[in-house]
Amino acid sequence: MALVTGGGSGLGKADCLMLAAEGAMVVVSDINIGTAQLAADEIGANAIAIQHDVSSEADWQRVIAATEEQFGRLDILVNNAGIVVVADPEETTLAQFRQANAVMSEGVFLGCKYAIPLMARSGGGSIINMSSTASHLGYPVFFAYSAAKGAVRAMTKSIAIHCQAKGYGIRCNSVHPASIETPMIQLAEGREGAENAVPDGVLPAGAVGAPKDVAALILYLASDESRFVNGTEIVIDNALIISP
Repeated sequence: MALVTGGGSGLGKADCLMLAAEGAMVVVSDINIGTAQLAADEIGANAIAIQHDVSSEADWQRVIAATEEQFGRLDILVNNAGIVVVADPEETTLAQFRQANAVMSEGVFLGCKYAIPLMARSGGGSIINMSSTASHLGYPVFFAYSAAKGAVRAMTKSIAIHCQAKGYGIRCNSVHPASIETPMIQLAEGREGAENAVPDGVLPAGAVGAPKDVAALILYLASDESRFVNGTEIVIDNALIISP
């Protein structure tokens, strides 16, 4: 049983489709109920769509309660929802900074806070927090985004240690993609509606990845094959960070 935030499009939708293809029941959570419902309809009977503002504590309480009522358990949480504010440190307004962190930092905190008790009652599971290479490199033009993703990186380690100390059987890891061809990236780069044309095979340096590239890693971290992977950060960037 999996819950994916921001599941209506981009990376979140790819995660939902791949998890469902491997047999998971999926709650597709998104602030846009229209896209969430379309993704759930594409999956079929094993998915439901829920409108969800991840920056809202009340919404998290409602979504977790609905998940337990509908499915009785929660095994996988993918904290994927995100936004991009295009502004450097001098241009970023306080309102923009707070909005980015409300969605991607506070949203991850609230997701973990309210999912952990249900996951513990379910016998354990896997929390996967979507961070970014921005947490390692820092992107001045995406200043608020970089700050929020850095918080996700740090929180993940604390959550992993907490759950291990409590004996909950819950693992928590963070995923750090570089540029992936999604609607959010297209919007940030002024390429709305561009074709998602990422070629198959080994990508050249500087190429963007496809949502399925990240979804395959999410699937691994959600599965028992990654049972010894806990509290770590996995970079998925086609060697961006170490390239000269």
